[in-house]
Amino acid sequence: MNIDLKASSHRDGYKLLIGAVVPRPVGWVSTAGPDGCLNVAPFSFFQAVCSNPPTIIVSVGRRADGEWKDTALNAFASGDFVVNIVNMDVAEQMNQTSSDYPRGMSEFELAGLTAAASCQVGPPRVAEAPIALECRLTRSIRVGRQPGDNMVLFGEVVSFYVRDDLYDDGRIDAARLRPLGRLAGNQYSKPGEIFEMIRPKYDG
Repeated sequence: MNIDLKASSHRDGYKLLIGAVVPRPVGWVSTAGPDGCLNVAPFSFFQAVCSNPPTIIVSVGRRADGEWKDTALNAFASGDFVVNIVNMDVAEQMNQTSSDYPRGMSEFELAGLTAAASCQVGPPRVAEAPIALECRLTRSIRVGRQPGDNMVLFGEVVSFYVRDDLYDDGRIDAARLRPLGRLAGNQYSKPGEIFEMIRPKYDG
């Protein structure tokens, strides 16, 4: 089957995209508004894109009223944000923060989360999250067209928080981390079997 998107709606293309690109890591982004209100929201359009300097992207959509979501507006205002990594331990609390709450309402309070001070940026990290990436906003790019356009935030990671039991000689123990994967609709994936494949070396 070949599906020509020229004859499909935006919603059809969206459902195919999120069903095909799986599993996706969940970036649980904490920000602080100009009024000091703390915000935290999950995004599965999230990925690492560069190692020097360590850089991630978070793609943020619009609210129902057409305005950018609080995450983007707060990052624009402050110039920084924190990406908290979601694992099975915080899956339910992450889900509680995923609704489109009114502007100015703190998801930290709604989900019973603890705000822990960051080392290099203003917004706090989620204390319950196993890993947090403190980021400086280096650029933003609007991608797509309405409805369905997104604002891609580029964040340079300036500091990592890693829970002590996950850190092993400069690496993160994936089995202990138990990362959550985002699928489509209401579906998520639990960590499964972990195996290794040695990358081949070309000697020619």
